[in-house]
Amino acid sequence: MDDYTVKSVDKAFLLLEVVSDHPDGIAITELANRVGMYKSTVHRLLGTMMRRGYIEQDPRTGRYKLGYTVLDLGMKLLSSIDLRREALPHLQQLAQLSNEVVHLALLDRGEVVYIDKVESPNTIRMHSRVGTRVPVHATGLGKAILAFLPRREVQAIVDRYGLPKLTEHTITDRDVLLQSLQETRQSGYAFDIEEHQEGVCCVAAPIFEHSGRVVAACSVSGPSIRMGPDRLRELVPLVKQAGLRISERLGYGEGASRARG
Repeated sequence: MDDYTVKSVDKAFLLLEVVSDHPDGIAITELANRVGMYKSTVHRLLGTMMRRGYIEQDPRTGRYKLGYTVLDLGMKLLSSIDLRREALPHLQQLAQLSNEVVHLALLDRGEVVYIDKVESPNTIRMHSRVGTRVPVHATGLGKAILAFLPRREVQAIVDRYGLPKLTEHTITDRDVLLQSLQETRQSGYAFDIEEHQEGVCCVAAPIFEHSGRVVAACSVSGPSIRMGPDRLRELVPLVKQAGLRISERLGYGEGASRARG
């Protein structure tokens, strides 16, 4: 079995394991001593893992700790357990009730990724496909997820990707975005009013797994000619109910659901 071991990969995993034992971070000298490697080797490995988001360096102390990619992997392992299968009946029902396109999406490396879609019977519909990646700040799905993430995760995503302007309606101010996310956290839903694509609006709701962590979002989207303010408000309870039903299928408790609003 040792013949198939890649030494550099083995060393990288060893570093991850040691770093994971230090939630407040660990200095590179101490880390090198603990794993029995040269500091130069440890530095190169850490640099590689930092680029992939597995390791982060505290800019103030210089200490190294686990990055959010590790958390994402763990959450994906839990949340991907039949997420699409559990969600599909509720997505189909939502599409039937709304007569609009319905999406299911995850947060992946700071972007929203569509992982399922139920088409609208209408002739005018959204041109989107499963696997498409879209910015979090300009989509209802992204804002529905961001609103329930820890503030530092949101800040890290904004720091890394910025708030690029996609339409005249895109939120490009950090404070305005944070205020919008606070409103979404209180109400349990998020709007996209032509923020990602001109002429397209949507309403989205978060999906939680058994521990209460947000893992996905679902949405109803359509052309703005059909999705005016009154219609969007009519869709809010349908989208929130779909998000709640899917969350319950993932083990999210009733008490926690009510607490989320």
